Amino acid sequence: MKNLFLLFSLVMITSAVSAQDVFSCKNTRFSFFSSAPLEDIEAKTDKGVSAINVKTGAIYFKVPIASFQFRKKLMQDHFNQNYLESDKYPFAEFKGKVVENTDFSRNGTYEVIVEGTLNLHGVDRAYREKGTITVKDGNITAGSTFNIRVADHRIDVPSMVVKNVAEIVAVTVNAVYTAAVNR
Repeated sequence: MKNLFLLFSLVMITSAVSAQDVFSCKNTRFSFFSSAPLEDIEAKTDKGVSAINVKTGAIYFKVPIASFQFRKKLMQDHFNQNYLESDKYPFAEFKGKVVENTDFSRNGTYEVIVEGTLNLHGVDRAYREKGTITVKDGNITAGSTFNIRVADHRIDVPSMVVKNVAEIVAVTVNAVYTAAVNR
């Protein structure tokens, strides 16, 4: 609930808007895939939150690092304890903006560019990535797949497992938004 409050506060601070301008998703899906010579690593979660302001294009994502589920418990333990240090850095957070002027009142699928800052492992890094936004009868979905270089976020991979973890990880995010309600 605290995360949801922070999410709405951020979107509301960026501009004065009516409830119909802000859409939110409480179960944003995130996954990542790392392909390395010795093994592939994949994890998923649906514990992320997101909001989009259709008037300004502001977009926000936040995901608890410890919520990612792996097929092997040992992978999950190493991910949280050794690589992402989820006790110290519990969330990944993206604050950005849809670059193009998109008419969210019209049905359609829009290829967009999103620019913003990703905070991962305590390191802020600017990203400019492609995404897709679909509007259908007032409902909004958004998705993107993009790459993160682990070294860019000071995620250390010990030399003895370097063949198990890729230098570049593919991240996928999908959100299905509903109109936020003023209370």
